[in-house]
Amino acid sequence: MLLGLLVVASLPLAIVAIPNTLSVVAGLLPGDLNHAGLMRTHGLALPALMLTVPLAAVALRRVPAAYMLVAGLALVALSDAAGGYAGSELVVGAVRVVRGIGAGLVLPAMLAAVWERTPVLRALWVGVLGLSLLVAQALALWPLDDVSSWRVTLQPYPLVTGIALALSALHLGVWTVCGRPPAPVPGVRERGLVLLSAGPAAGIAVVAVSTASEGWRAGWVILLAAVAVTALLVMASMGAAESRTLAYTMVAVGVVLLPSAAQITMVEMGGLGGPGLRGLWLPYVLAGVLAVAAAILVRLHAPAAARWLAPLGLLAMVGGLCSVRFLVPSADGLLLAVPFGLLAVGAAVALTAALQEVTFGAAAFGLSLGVAGVLTGFLLGTGVQMAMLDGVGSVQELVDGFVGAVHWWALIGGFLVVLIIVLAAVLARRADQPPAEAQERVPCAGTPTDTLLVPEDGDSGHQASVPPMGAFDRSDEGRSLPSVPPQGQSPEDTSSP
Repeated sequence: MLLGLLVVASLPLAIVAIPNTLSVVAGLLPGDLNHAGLMRTHGLALPALMLTVPLAAVALRRVPAAYMLVAGLALVALSDAAGGYAGSELVVGAVRVVRGIGAGLVLPAMLAAVWERTPVLRALWVGVLGLSLLVAQALALWPLDDVSSWRVTLQPYPLVTGIALALSALHLGVWTVCGRPPAPVPGVRERGLVLLSAGPAAGIAVVAVSTASEGWRAGWVILLAAVAVTALLVMASMGAAESRTLAYTMVAVGVVLLPSAAQITMVEMGGLGGPGLRGLWLPYVLAGVLAVAAAILVRLHAPAAARWLAPLGLLAMVGGLCSVRFLVPSADGLLLAVPFGLLAVGAAVALTAALQEVTFGAAAFGLSLGVAGVLTGFLLGTGVQMAMLDGVGSVQELVDGFVGAVHWWALIGGFLVVLIIVLAAVLARRADQPPAEAQERVPCAGTPTDTLLVPEDGDSGHQASVPPMGAFDRSDEGRSLPSVPPQGQSPEDTSSP
């Protein structure tokens, strides 16, 4: 029960650190501060998170998950407290980095805590993770309604943070009293892969910070994002054959889900013709309930269906992206339950199915690639927005540019997911084929080429060839075969039995 409550409370807190919402309260920023610099430093939480996840997953070999969970939520609480005193670009950057590190500790620690528990808990982790990625932008915007201070963006949910921290401390106490059951840790080869995944994550973080600071053109941003996606897929291909499905699925979900939901949420705000944030909560709730239920059903009733359920879930996400082109923007918020539901349920089904038959190390490797994929998706989406908004001269052109960017992003994301499905299927088929040397015909006993090599007496360097069974001439029938003396006995010795 404690772990279930922790999953529900801590995962949304970790994911809500990702969106950069400072531009929404730009009018409340003091005039003596560098607004562009503040917005850049506010976005440091996601790079810090995705660099922390692989390191934290490897550190679970030495640090129990219960301790890491408390430490991560304590850092989130510390960032909440320090955010109330932020007054410079440096402090804002430090607060966001601390929050990203705390969130990066929570994600793998929570996965390790539920890994060997009841099947429902792991399914709950997947369902809540998918829901958190779907509603992260909305949750980050919700506390900013009619606020009087821009610092609310640095401390959006202090009460929920306190509750989650108290639950983690209680869980630590129960875990200690109940005998400290062993937690799963990555194997030696898996630890190497997890650490190796930090390399592309660091490169993607540098590229994202550079594009935000140097004012790169849209074409270069899209090109760098495409290179980043390619690097993540190459990393996913480096895992064992049984873990590649999960790695590809994590990359697809990371690149598509949160960046798509964030753009849809921004377009559906009241000023752009949508129902506003209040009109989005009903489709969000419906999508979340369906996602959690789908994850639990797959976990309980399809324990060995990763081969076909994972691509089926990704295809559902493609259907959700296709519906975006027809239903967004929509003045009726309930219609948005279609794209939100397909995206969330598809991600939950695909991830739950792919997690069924892998080790914890493979799961940690996939999680590391998935969080790096989130920043890659934002980078790609930003490039598309820059291209669509270049040269706009009126409010209507601005609105049309935002809507067009969402539609183009849905098209690009859909083709990307289909490409990942095809790539995973081709590599899985190649892995199922036996190697070429195993397909060659192996000679069977009784063929004329078979020989039995036995050492001759007194000459260990020469060997006599004994014909195989069935190779004697028919003319030898009726004659007794000469006996072969035991080792160490001469042929002349006839006293042997």
